[in-house]
Amino acid sequence: MGYMAVMQVLVYGGGAVGLGIASCLLARKVGVDIIARADTAAALNAEGVVRTGLFGDSGAAAGTFGSYTSLEDCRGQAYDYVLVCTKSFDSAGAAQDLARHQDKIGDKAKLVLFQNGWGNAEVFCQYFESQRVYNARVITGFHRHRPNEVEITVHADAIHIGSLFSEDLAPIEPLCRAIRAGGIPCETTAEIEKDLWAKMLYNCALNPLGAVLRVPYGVLAAQTSTRQLMDHVAAEVFAVMEATGHHTHWRTCRDFLDVFYTRLVPDTAEHESSMLQDITAGKRTEIHALNGAVVRLAHERGVGVPYNCAVCNLVQFIEDRQA
Repeated sequence: MGYMAVMQVLVYGGGAVGLGIASCLLARKVGVDIIARADTAAALNAEGVVRTGLFGDSGAAAGTFGSYTSLEDCRGQAYDYVLVCTKSFDSAGAAQDLARHQDKIGDKAKLVLFQNGWGNAEVFCQYFESQRVYNARVITGFHRHRPNEVEITVHADAIHIGSLFSEDLAPIEPLCRAIRAGGIPCETTAEIEKDLWAKMLYNCALNPLGAVLRVPYGVLAAQTSTRQLMDHVAAEVFAVMEATGHHTHWRTCRDFLDVFYTRLVPDTAEHESSMLQDITAGKRTEIHALNGAVVRLAHERGVGVPYNCAVCNLVQFIEDRQA
């Protein structure tokens, strides 16, 4: 392959997020292998990876990293990190595939889940020791124009990486440094649970309505009708958090909504969610890892969440019609 590096990383999932993070690591001469779909792997092997948009242009030439369609074909070695960048509905399949190929990834690799929603860590902990599983909270917008090209379109805050199971963040510090040095702000956090639920609040309120109505975030916040719907969705998420013992950075829903409407939405007003992009492309969405996760937890605790149920059903209706 023509490259050697101290740190070795497997990016499992060559979509927009996977390529965006891979571009940072490649800029720092990290050894990177990417597992991607056939068209993406072919483009990466022929043309390399290209990143544009916020934080400037970056890229890596073909042959300076590995790109494969399956772990069977992967060169196989003891990776330091496996970055899981698949959609949340693929978590079970990804975890099973990685567990079957321990000989390819090594038994010491830290798994970092660059995924939306709640519940992904629980899936991976069925196959790997919890001390090896980390979560990343990403509120950077990536858009893939071509199979090997990704644009960073919006950035609200640094990528945060932490563990739901361990207070020891030292094992993940080198990865954060490499991503940060490669162009995207990234840091460890001892409060990843709060971060993930903060993103759940943001995504559950915005993504399904933006997808159903086919509008960017700012349009939703500009109309009283949709603001009322988002207020109710967020209030139900808070009720579920209280019932399940989870926490976020705001004490009350009103505290969250104040920041939501004054800072979070304005900073990403032009952004069209990945859920809208998936529906536009006729693909499956991550609704069941977002509002669907809220609904599941609510049913377990006997909490009523009619607004989250409604938006789940609306998105599911669109998916079924397009299937």
